[in-house]
Amino acid sequence: MTVPTFKSDFLRVMSERGYIHQQSHAAELDAAAAAGPITAYIGFDATADSFHVGNLVSIMLLRRLQQTGHKPIVVMGGGTTKVGDPSGKDSQRQMLTEAQIASNIASLKRAFEPFLTFGDGPTDAMMVDNDLWLSKLGYLEFLREYGPHFTINRMLTFDSVKLRLDREQPLTFLEFNYMLMQATDFLELNRRYGCTLQMGGSDQWGNILNGVELIRRVDQKPAFALTTPLITTASGAKMGKTAAGAVWLNADRLSPYAYWQFWRNTEDADVGRFLKLFTDVPLDEIAKLEVLEGAEINEAKKRLANEATALMHGRAAAETAAATAQAAFVEGKASGDLPVIHVKGPITGTNVTAELVTSAFVASKSEVRRLAQQGGLKVNDKPESDPDRALTAGDLNSDGVVKVSLGKKKIVLLRPQ
Repeated sequence: MTVPTFKSDFLRVMSERGYIHQQSHAAELDAAAAAGPITAYIGFDATADSFHVGNLVSIMLLRRLQQTGHKPIVVMGGGTTKVGDPSGKDSQRQMLTEAQIASNIASLKRAFEPFLTFGDGPTDAMMVDNDLWLSKLGYLEFLREYGPHFTINRMLTFDSVKLRLDREQPLTFLEFNYMLMQATDFLELNRRYGCTLQMGGSDQWGNILNGVELIRRVDQKPAFALTTPLITTASGAKMGKTAAGAVWLNADRLSPYAYWQFWRNTEDADVGRFLKLFTDVPLDEIAKLEVLEGAEINEAKKRLANEATALMHGRAAAETAAATAQAAFVEGKASGDLPVIHVKGPITGTNVTAELVTSAFVASKSEVRRLAQQGGLKVNDKPESDPDRALTAGDLNSDGVVKVSLGKKKIVLLRPQ
């Protein structure tokens, strides 16, 4: 495959590290980025109080943009969250109150601080809430000003609409308006801040193009689109989804140790790609790490875990997580930084399998039983063949907890609540 040659550092870095899936007006965007700082944005709806690893590639896009001398805008979707993006969804999202949306935004803002430099400089990042302008649009005003620029025929061809209809799932008129609102965001950001590029995931391609065409049609100004590929693992799983649930970015939702462990457990075939996407490790170093094989690939995985965790939670947290893993897996020690399941009531009589499944630390009882049969279930580092055995007072260690190991990658402490 021929790798495009770009004049701008921005698109060259984006291409070399594997971020580019689709882009509009590629030569024009490259020339603009090479000529001087451009301003670009990504929108984030406030549907939860924390982002997860699946959102991380978008945050890294803004980081790469700033690293190569351009200005990122983080748009918090205080307005669009009230409607809900139908992209990739089979059902309408739960309607949140304004208070819930405001609370989520306040929590989500924390995720950007480790990755971006905010300020008033020409390439400093800024954060805005699209409720600032969307909430002021009267319905008739919105329809008259923007409705004529969108045809139902074309909107029905976009994946966000077409896939829902193909699966015969209902699409509300409320959700149908989402793409118009997103296009309005781009136009408003262009007028207010000179923003010329919208970026996002590949599922947003149709929505982003709407904004590009609206700006070019209404104001006759340059505007561009760029999307990233859907990030999946080598085995085909969706990025950031595990048997125990989402891999959250906020430390109050997922500990830095568990975050480190997620990256440490990366599939062999994904190590090089994830180092490019989710760390600042130079490409020449990545080239050496991604060709390691056998036991040596574990050193590359540790580097990935260390660098990804340091970006999100700080270097000290990454070093503590690495030391905790060393103590737990190599030295057999039960560190207080390990994940904890708080058992309701006394430990004595507790069923290990039931606690693991109830807490979502494992996906099913059959997974625990399979590990037990293969010698992968350990209680205080001793193989346990009966996953349904009730714990006794003798299982408590000197700290009053029980250490449970699942295979070579997962350790949890059972502690009385």
